[in-house]
Amino acid sequence: MPSSARDYVREVLPPKMFNEVWSARYEKVLPVSFSFELSAVLPAVYYMFRFGQRRGRGRFLESFAPEGKSVRERRRAATVQRVAEKLASGEDFVGFEGDAERAVLADLLLCFTLENSRHALGRDQQVQRVASAHYMASWIDLPETVTHLRYVPEMITAMLADQSGDTVELTDAGKLTWFPVANRHDENVLLRAFSQGVERKGSVDDRAADKFDEQAKYVGLDQLLMVRLAQQLGAAPDRIRGKEGAHIPNQRPIAEKAAREFSEDIRRFVRSYADVIPRFALLDLLEACITTGMTTVLTSVVEILFQWVETGSITKQLDQRPASMFVDCSNGVDVRLRNLAEQSLDDLMRRIERVPEMLTMLRLLDYAARDNRKIKNQSIPTRPYATAWLDLLGDLLHERNEEASFVHRQLDDYGEKLAEVLDKDYPEAASALRSERGDRNAIRRLATALTMLLGNNARGSVMGMVDSTLHVESPNGLARKRRTTRGSQATGNGRQRRDVRSLVFTDSALDYLVHLDVLPVGNKAGIRRRSLKEFLDAIRTRYGFHVDTAPAGMSVSNELLQSNRAILERRLRDLGLLVGVNDAEAMKRLQPRFEPIAED
Repeated sequence: MPSSARDYVREVLPPKMFNEVWSARYEKVLPVSFSFELSAVLPAVYYMFRFGQRRGRGRFLESFAPEGKSVRERRRAATVQRVAEKLASGEDFVGFEGDAERAVLADLLLCFTLENSRHALGRDQQVQRVASAHYMASWIDLPETVTHLRYVPEMITAMLADQSGDTVELTDAGKLTWFPVANRHDENVLLRAFSQGVERKGSVDDRAADKFDEQAKYVGLDQLLMVRLAQQLGAAPDRIRGKEGAHIPNQRPIAEKAAREFSEDIRRFVRSYADVIPRFALLDLLEACITTGMTTVLTSVVEILFQWVETGSITKQLDQRPASMFVDCSNGVDVRLRNLAEQSLDDLMRRIERVPEMLTMLRLLDYAARDNRKIKNQSIPTRPYATAWLDLLGDLLHERNEEASFVHRQLDDYGEKLAEVLDKDYPEAASALRSERGDRNAIRRLATALTMLLGNNARGSVMGMVDSTLHVESPNGLARKRRTTRGSQATGNGRQRRDVRSLVFTDSALDYLVHLDVLPVGNKAGIRRRSLKEFLDAIRTRYGFHVDTAPAGMSVSNELLQSNRAILERRLRDLGLLVGVNDAEAMKRLQPRFEPIAED
């Protein structure tokens, strides 16, 4: 007898349908899983641009873990202390023979190159991630499996490479592009910025062809430590093996506008500032850049999904805008502004909590459409963007397609069978499946019931996605989170603890946004004169960040809006990012701390 909701669903649905539907992910809408570590993404992106493949197993454990133990024991034994001892015993390190010196080296590694599991401190913890200080980080297979990064590197690589096929391929020689794949380091905007001292001396496929020039200048300590760590391994990891496949899927999110602007933002920022901003600061700002871009992609996808459910079309959504969010510029110091930011993000979270049900609806329609011979024969492309395919699924949902009645009957039959087996143990889901509940659409009923049965798995996945994307509580992130208690014994509701989030501007986020905003449109040299008002208008339009205006459907007093703006203005002045000879608005203008180089 079935013992769980999963078993009941598996008993009713065909195996292939179950495998596709019982999930929280739908890659044609947003090709990532719902929880990832944003700070560990760039090394995998370096690898994919360098080799045009997804990264497989490398030599980290082989080089730094003791032999003769199980794989699990070797992982636990691969600590920064052991890595430091291994490096110190080589000829590249002199003066690190003593325990104190090796402890210093281990601390340097933990500061600049490696990260412990669960962000733990200490030299005796398991190492889990590698930082992105230098291109040679791509040689280090941390995390051990690239799929632990939840397909985020693949999506970023696809957006930046901007190719048209089903997979990301090697860029043809001589083709002009900002982000060529498997080309020379100095031709790729991102690789060029982080490959100081690296020369290729071999073929594209040679995993050991990248050599470090020992005479290279302007290589920082953090970069040199990464180079030495990679040299210990001897070669880059092999491509991934097994059913996952080494090809990089050229699948991009349905938010085409946000994806295009994300690529543009990275390109303009890195080309303009990679050679003028100190390396350590550059990494912080680049992380803020990725956080901002991913947040805009996510909120744009959410807004598009709600419109799709209502209209059944993505093509007709000409103006793809991100969600509007109020930003607490005080970073939680002003309780009134913090409460407003929490209310704003809470409204968005309630909408995002409905995303799993919409994705389940899409997976059901996707399976039914691909199982239908007439629809399958139309060969509608889904990569790089699945816009046309989702329009077709919308026509099926709203019964505008000639095959819609068959699809609805088919899924209605599965719903009725599932309701019968769920009656005893899951009466709420069984009720949702029956037409007398009030929803006449069989697909929506089935999606609602399946999402109920997924339960906390679906909700936890979407919460993890939000926290990962916003880079919550990170110095380079966009949000803070705190635990609150709601309800009371007097009302009979009990006291419930829950997390609330608020959108904030960390110093790194402000630094990045200002330095990007002053760049001229296109590839012109220098900076453009930008007032504070123009800056606020730009981040509101492009990213949905509201500072001195209230998001739609939210009431905020003019006093608080002006206070929020005044706090932002004061912080910009303190960071050296705003100048003005008096209080006149026309005299307040942005002033970047670093002068961008001229683009050609």
